[in-house]
Amino acid sequence: MTTTKWSMDPTHSEVQFKVKHLLISNVTGQFKKFEASVETNGDDFSTAKINFSADIDSISTNNEQRDAHLKNADFFDAEKFPKLTFESEKLEKEGEDTYKLHGNLTMLGVTKPVTLNVELGGVINDPWGNTRAGFSVHGKINRKEFGMAFNHVSEAGGLMLGEEINVSAATEFVKQKQEILQAA
Repeated sequence: MTTTKWSMDPTHSEVQFKVKHLLISNVTGQFKKFEASVETNGDDFSTAKINFSADIDSISTNNEQRDAHLKNADFFDAEKFPKLTFESEKLEKEGEDTYKLHGNLTMLGVTKPVTLNVELGGVINDPWGNTRAGFSVHGKINRKEFGMAFNHVSEAGGLMLGEEINVSAATEFVKQKQEILQAA
C-alpha cells in the first residue's frame, strides 16, 4: 500500500491549553509556533503515524509577564528544553469519526505515554485541488508527572495552579501530492 503524507496547515490550526488558576477559574494559553506531520497507509487514518512539536518560546497567554515566567526554569525551561514533542504509537478507531490517540509526550526532557481523544471533522477536496482533513484533539495531562511542580499556596491555603492541564488542538492537514516516478 502507498504511504500518504499529510502536512499541517498552520494558518488553519491551533494548539491550546488550560490550567486552573486559584482553583476557581482557567487561564488559557497557546503555542503560536508548532508543526505536525501525519503518514497513513493510503487514506486510512487508523494507520496514522503522527509527529508533533511546539516551540516553547512561542507560548502566549496574552500576558507578557506570565509568558516570561512560563518560559523560565520554574515551568517549561525554554532555554534548556526549547521544544515539546509528541510521537504517536497508534490511533485506535472507536466510532465512525472518533479515535483514541496513544503516544509519547516529551516535555522538560521527560517522556511519558499519553492518550488523547481525536475527532475527524471530515475530508474534503478544496477549490485549489487539494485534499484536506480536519481533526480536533482533546486530552488531559498532569504537569507534575513531567517535573513541572512549581506552585504557590494562596493566602487562603489553596494551591495557585492546578496540576491537570487540559490540552486541545484544532488541526487541518493537506494531503501531499505524490510524484509518479517513471523509469528511464
